[in-house]
Amino acid sequence: MTEEEPDYRFTLANERTYLAYLRTSLACYAGGLSAVQFLDLGPDRWPARIIGLILVCAGIVTTAGAFRRWQQNLTAIRRGGALPVTRLPLMLGATIAVVGLIGLLFSVWR
Repeated sequence: MTEEEPDYRFTLANERTYLAYLRTSLACYAGGLSAVQFLDLGPDRWPARIIGLILVCAGIVTTAGAFRRWQQNLTAIRRGGALPVTRLPLMLGATIAVVGLIGLLFSVWR
């Protein structure tokens, strides 16, 4: 298969999706660091540290996954192939649900 220059709208849409993932990863970083700094969920503050660690790790995975997804999509678009399947949205949704449950449990348990 040869690579050809795709319609620029597809390339720009792929880039917008990449930037949306980067915004999400920045939100994960900010949320994680804020959780460690400001959440008071117990005397040892370990629940806040767990929430912060999970969110910052999710941000790192999202940043790396977004770049990989952008590259794979661009290659598929240029070759005229199908876009690859990604589990990145599932990972983000599951992470946010887990963090929410941890926060809920410790705020009620406290």
